[in-house]
Amino acid sequence: MNQPPSQNPNYETRGAAVVRRRFFSLPTLLLFLILLAFVFFVVTRFDLDWQATFATISRMNPWLYLIGFALYYATFLLRGQRWRVLARNTGELEAIPDARLPTALAASSYIIIGWFVNSITWLRLGDGYRAWLFARGSGGSFSWSLGTLLAERVLDVAAMLVILVMSALLLSTTDLSAVSVTVVQVTLAVVVLSLGALLAMKAWGSRFARFLPARLEQEFHRFQSGTLGSMKQMPTVFALGGSAWALEVARLYFVVQALGLDAPVSLIAIAALGAAILSTVPIPGGVGVVESGIIGILLLSLGQNDAVSVALVDRSITFISVIAIGGAVFLASQVRRPRRKTPEHT
Repeated sequence: MNQPPSQNPNYETRGAAVVRRRFFSLPTLLLFLILLAFVFFVVTRFDLDWQATFATISRMNPWLYLIGFALYYATFLLRGQRWRVLARNTGELEAIPDARLPTALAASSYIIIGWFVNSITWLRLGDGYRAWLFARGSGGSFSWSLGTLLAERVLDVAAMLVILVMSALLLSTTDLSAVSVTVVQVTLAVVVLSLGALLAMKAWGSRFARFLPARLEQEFHRFQSGTLGSMKQMPTVFALGGSAWALEVARLYFVVQALGLDAPVSLIAIAALGAAILSTVPIPGGVGVVESGIIGILLLSLGQNDAVSVALVDRSITFISVIAIGGAVFLASQVRRPRRKTPEHT
């Protein structure tokens, strides 16, 4: 009997094996080379006093740092709950026997694992992997799950645009406004392209699907259902997403405060969301790109040594801890995963 890929034990084993191979592979070595290249870039590009930089970090208030750390991981719970709402909005699982909506905690763990995979692999493979985890956990199809993830991304950039516009309006000086306008323009362009793609899918998706092979046509309709069917209960969805991004800004704010530094909250918001946008670059964890973005924006208010200090401490939360905690969650999920017997007919 045919099984959806998300419920096929052989497929499941292969998915986990691919991640393990990626972790202990040449791409992982390349990741460390990127880290070294970034350190070289910072050392040669900026005239830094490393002794002063690390002195600033050594004076960090650990309690404020832990608050920032906790706020960052609270965002996963909000995102997990939002993902459940998006999936429930589609009504896709109601027609599938034994299908079940994952709990908010389970959905949050899938997101953490996905971000862990993105931190150690290229081309953002973690996005597809967490969509597969959600499909496996719910009993739905992978294409449907991937559609809900696309809807999530569109809503993310919309929420980010609102926060960025509010932050830009609070900035007063010409230089700061120029930076904010650039970030807002990039985000606005992504929002317009995303909404255009959704409108095109709604208007011409069914016509396009007719030209696909029967199996692909079915999967496209599931993907379309996951994407467009998610767009309901917008107040709840926006509240959850907006709260998550507000906590991202708060995380960076507490990192700055923990280091005893001072920067405009509006600039911190632009730096935090700008870093999130740069993290979508398809290299492991956006290493080198994200840090450069944070430093470049914060240089408008802080000195070079202080801006680098903030970037290093913040990335200890958004990158190093994701590898450690996300990796632990991934390994725990493999240990807890019940072993299924391979069916005689697949």
